[in-house]
Amino acid sequence: MSTIVAPSLFAADFLNLERDIDMLNRSEADWIHLDIMDGVFVPNLSFGFAVTDLLKRVTQKPLDTHLMIIQPEKFIDEVAATGSTLMNVHYEACPHLHRVVQQIRQKGMKPVVTLNPHTPVCVLEEILPELDMVLLMSVNPGFGGQQFIESSLEKVARLKEMIVRRGLSTLIEVDGGVNLETGKKLVEAGADVLVAGSYVFNADDPLRAIQALKAL
Repeated sequence: MSTIVAPSLFAADFLNLERDIDMLNRSEADWIHLDIMDGVFVPNLSFGFAVTDLLKRVTQKPLDTHLMIIQPEKFIDEVAATGSTLMNVHYEACPHLHRVVQQIRQKGMKPVVTLNPHTPVCVLEEILPELDMVLLMSVNPGFGGQQFIESSLEKVARLKEMIVRRGLSTLIEVDGGVNLETGKKLVEAGADVLVAGSYVFNADDPLRAIQALKAL
């Protein structure tokens, strides 16, 4: 299976979102990654549901919606209404994670759980069989263009071992500092999905940048 690539719209030109989405529609990207931030769970704001509701009119790729917010369970209906295929919540933001995962699946979406860089993969032992995917942050969430945290490679390998040992089909997604160099290392460590923002949207040829990630 080729690497799944999910460009992060957070790095797009917000004044020309339709243009950039058209580029993604024409590209080899598999998904579009949406980062929704609240300025509380992470020290930044992005776009809200007023924008994401409009995106479904022009996007031709599955939406991978990542809620970097407190109490994400309050917005399951709103995420479902955007047509998102995957709904991604942080382990650190959900004291009743199993319930949230069940509610996401009941709304017809695939549940994904994210771990911040400091959170060990062992916390997923009980919930892992219930998840379609785990997202490992390889930078501290909230801002694009950060330097890749090298210890993320060992973390990916540990999570992959957990998945294989239990005979699961859970995907591993990684977000933060992804480029051709780090992407290659991540895929070798066991990552299935690469989220790339700055590397794609700051490239001279974004279509070719996505194609290169797909080939890893």
